[in-house]
This record gives sequence, C-alpha cells and structure tokens, in this order.
Amino acid sequence: MFSDFLPIAAFFAGIVSVLSPCILPVIPAVFAYSTGRGKFRPLAIISGLSFSFTCMGIITSIFGATLTAYLGYLNIFAEFLLITMGISLLFDLNTFNIFGNFSSLANSKREGLLGGFLLGLSLGIVWLPCVGPVLGSILTMVAVSGEVVYGALMLFIYSLGFSVPMLLVAYSASFSSIRLQKVSKYGFPLKKVAGFIILGVGFYMVYQNHFSGF
Repeated sequence: MFSDFLPIAAFFAGIVSVLSPCILPVIPAVFAYSTGRGKFRPLAIISGLSFSFTCMGIITSIFGATLTAYLGYLNIFAEFLLITMGISLLFDLNTFNIFGNFSSLANSKREGLLGGFLLGLSLGIVWLPCVGPVLGSILTMVAVSGEVVYGALMLFIYSLGFSVPMLLVAYSASFSSIRLQKVSKYGFPLKKVAGFIILGVGFYMVYQNHFSGF
C-alpha cells in the first residue's frame, strides 16, 4: 500500500541515517585515509556499504515471504515495531547507538579497492546500531511485502541516500570535521520529521488492518 511512497522515503531515510551522531563524526576519518590510497577507493567503500544494505533487504524479504501464512501476526509485529521506532526518533532515544564506538573500523589499514569494498561491507554491519530506527523501519515494510526484488530495490535506494552525502564529504575538501559539526545540527529536526512519518505509517497500518472495516 506504500509502494509509490516507499522509494522516496527510503532515499530520505538514507540521508537521515548519515546524520546519526555515531556516523557523521567519523566520516572524515574514513575518507581522509581512503582518498590518499586512490581516488576510486571511496567508491569502493560505498559499493561495500550498498552491497551490505541490499543483502539485508533480500534476506528480510525472504524472511517475510516464508511467513506469509502468518501475515496477520507479521502485520501486528510490523505495526508495533514501526510505532516503537517512530517514538525512538521523536524523542531521540539513543538505544541503537550503544555500539557506536565500534566505528574505529574507519582506521582500518586494508589497502586497495578490494580493501575499500571490505571496509564498506564491515561498516554496513557495524553501523547497524547507529541507523537502527530508520533502517529498521524500511526493513519492516520490506518484510511485510515479502517480495525479494522489491526488498533489494528498496534497500539499494536507501543505500543511495546513504551514499550521496558520504561521497560529497569524500570528494570535497570543504567538508571538514568542523563544518560537519555545523551540518549535524540539522540531524535532530530531520530525525523528528522521519519519526513523525514512521509513526504515521505505523498508525495507518493499525487503522488499515484493524479498523478500516468498521
């Protein structure tokens, strides 16, 4: 029911995810070392991140497809999860940032394009707690759809939203740590907007699945 809206939401969610307090501050560290090892290395890192997120979409879709016989229960779980994540973003609950310090992987010394790809793959997993509420909401909608191609596409679009600001930082000398700190002040209001949207989707699902027949 959100098939037309979700691609836009997924792209926006990717941009919002980058503004997480355990991601934004370490981006310069990730790319300062990487660009010194070759101008294409940041692209390799982004490719690794995109591959990681896309695989999550595929796995989640397969999981949802196997539970189609229990779609009613899956919808209830999705409603609860979306409302919880919306509240988490609205009140800036940092429950999912507990593992943010593991971002020290940014200083990995793995060389070359393959090393950059593997670093991106690792960061896609390590940063999961940082992007939990936003990414979890996209994955929840993907699981409910139960369509593998659709799930892969949505998470690829999410990774594009995630990648654009990171590549801007990587290839622009003007994006220093100080400038990023100024940009980060917009993260909180954007999280609020995302929280309202996710909360709205959650409540709409509750209405659609349980009260629309009345």
